[in-house]
Amino acid sequence: MINPKVDEIQRLAAPLRLQVLDGLRRAIIDGRLAPGARLTERELTEMMNVSRTVIREALRQLETEGLIANVPNKGPVVRALSLDEARDLYTIRAVLEGLAARLFVQNADDAELKHLAQALDVVAGAYERGDAQEVLETKNRFYDVLFEGAGSETLSSMLGTLHARIWRWRALGLSHPQRSASRSKTSVKGLRAMLAAIRKRDADAAESLTRAEAQSAAAEVIRLIELGNAPQPQ
Repeated sequence: MINPKVDEIQRLAAPLRLQVLDGLRRAIIDGRLAPGARLTERELTEMMNVSRTVIREALRQLETEGLIANVPNKGPVVRALSLDEARDLYTIRAVLEGLAARLFVQNADDAELKHLAQALDVVAGAYERGDAQEVLETKNRFYDVLFEGAGSETLSSMLGTLHARIWRWRALGLSHPQRSASRSKTSVKGLRAMLAAIRKRDADAAESLTRAEAQSAAAEVIRLIELGNAPQPQ
């Protein structure tokens, strides 16, 4: 039985299929749809008040993102991510984000650089307020600016899929009660160092610092998961 807290969709300006996709993705990320939960079209259609066609499209996309899996004789279920997969995803993230930073140095203009700096200021403000969800959303926007400035649609698409799969681990790292007290300051410091390298048009340093920030995030998430009392990500 699907958790009844999956939200009914409100008809907004955004395409209905995107609203449904975002609603289901968020329900998985924040744990309302727990690992192993079955996702039946009939129940989702009734809960979200949309057609089965829209639900099917959203489920196909979530399967592509690695958030759900189709199990024989059971149908779509929310995937449980393993620690080995988390390590793998963060390793790939470091490489691809480092490449994005290098391409940003090579391709972005001054206006895009200014936009990146403004996005980082918003991230720093979110960290100061201590709202984990706000931090996650503002960092996503910061990286979106970075990826757009890199000027590679292929890389941007790959990173978009990767971030969707890794979102639950990032949320765990930001909201866990035993999160390192210094991690927020370390993250902002790392991002500012990366921005400084980009401003200097130093592609090597920008790539290296961006990889280092991703690796630092990975180390924190893995530390939390390996704690004896660490909850599994939802």
